Amino acid sequence: MTETQEPNWWQGAAIYQIYPRSYLDTTGNGVGDLKGISEKLPHIAELGADAVWISPFVRSPMLDFGYDVSDYRAVDPLFGTLEDFQALLDRAHELGLKIIMDQVLSHTSNQHPWFLESREGRENAKADWYVWADPKKDGTVPNNWLSVFGGSSWQWEPRRGQYYLHNFLREQPDLNYHNPEVQDAVLDVCRFWLDMGVDGFRLDVCAFYFHDSDLRDNPDNPDINPGAHFRFNPYSMQRHTRDIAQPENLAFLERLRALSDAYEDRALLGELHEGDGARLHREYTAPDRLQLAYGYWFLGADEIDAGLIRDTAAALGHETRDGWPCWALDNHDFHRAVTRLGKEDCPEAVTVILAALTCLRGACCIYQGSELGLAQAHVPYDRIVDPYGREFYPSFQGRDGARTPMPWEGGEPHGGFSKTEPWLPVPPEHLDRAVDRQKTLPGSTRNQMSRFLNWRREQPALRHGGMAFLDLPQPVLGLTREHGGETVTCLFNLGADEAVIEMPETRCGAALEGHGFGAPREGDLVRLPAHGAFFASTGGAG
Repeated sequence: MTETQEPNWWQGAAIYQIYPRSYLDTTGNGVGDLKGISEKLPHIAELGADAVWISPFVRSPMLDFGYDVSDYRAVDPLFGTLEDFQALLDRAHELGLKIIMDQVLSHTSNQHPWFLESREGRENAKADWYVWADPKKDGTVPNNWLSVFGGSSWQWEPRRGQYYLHNFLREQPDLNYHNPEVQDAVLDVCRFWLDMGVDGFRLDVCAFYFHDSDLRDNPDNPDINPGAHFRFNPYSMQRHTRDIAQPENLAFLERLRALSDAYEDRALLGELHEGDGARLHREYTAPDRLQLAYGYWFLGADEIDAGLIRDTAAALGHETRDGWPCWALDNHDFHRAVTRLGKEDCPEAVTVILAALTCLRGACCIYQGSELGLAQAHVPYDRIVDPYGREFYPSFQGRDGARTPMPWEGGEPHGGFSKTEPWLPVPPEHLDRAVDRQKTLPGSTRNQMSRFLNWRREQPALRHGGMAFLDLPQPVLGLTREHGGETVTCLFNLGADEAVIEMPETRCGAALEGHGFGAPREGDLVRLPAHGAFFASTGGAG
């Protein structure tokens, strides 16, 4: 199969995610900042990334570390100024990098001026900008909806004598997207940043924009798995068919896409947060909606094999007519894959999975530190700051272990991240995997990822082409990508032992070199070493 549409930069993009609090501190306050990101952009460009997704940096009380916005159009002073962000944009574009800004549009901080006005009464101009509801006759909450962060998703406000909806912290009230004025206001926010020059938005929990206007109860979840990743949280005991993922969401995404398309070469990347992720992905990436969307398909998995990858890709769809997924192994909300998959002594086992994901049809997110093979940090209880972790400790120790500062220099205090005690501790074991130490080791995780991503960037078929899977036995994942008359065959050994695959040159073409994965061909056989990969091409330039 071949893709017929004109390729875009986001097709096959390697998107490097930065958690700004933890990238580089240039002010000496123990928290990363925008100037720190600007200083380290060459690291990302050298790695072979195409774009940078920056988690929230706008003004916020920081109760959820930027995901509680109090001013959509201002940089929080903790991170710098609007001028600092403009300088970051300019530097990124000089290096050939796109900038994707995190937009938290489903809710605000309770310190946002919109909410401060809305809570004062039922008749003011912002009275209907948030989701308000009367109590039941006995004074209890309007329905059974639960907050992701624990407890009911309703909070009493005595000024109005009503409850307001919050899907996360009670300090994060949900906007009422059934009000057209709210939609217009958030589109104006997006327009502000598009005018500044951002190349796209990562849309935080974009399935949460609309709620059931009749406030009907969520049904029980009959498929709850006692061993599920979120078993510690009663949120998983409901099917979230009323509080999120409403059909009205789609029309708003079309409005947002129309705004984005009025600017040249911009992209929208949505975060899907819903049980039926495959269905949601098909709906949200349909024409005139999101270019890309990612779900939790591999982020919560404690085991990933070739079958899971094939089945997931098939469920999402990889025909020309299907939308484009964005694959991810790590991000700021989940335990790091090296630990989650039990590969702390063998990070190359995770590197080959990440390489395989970047060769699937779609884009791929690479979370800061993944290129170093960082393991999940243990953060002692007295240093935990994540409200999610504090709520469910010790069954769930929160997200801080994936958010600890980047180790830049192994011999420097705090790994060269800051000259003072950082907001989260740098684990001693991360120092051995610091950037400066890995750059001098030819076979390091960082250097292997850099060599591979830079090679892959020059393979149009691996970025833009159609895809088909090969019928191969576990633990080998095999696929082909076809574009512009070239077919590239990819083999990935996801196992710990050598795998031998019959793959004659008459079938898949000449072997490709320069990617950094060793797999010799002997006659018609390819010998894939443990965690190895092989690439061959028929047609094209190779």
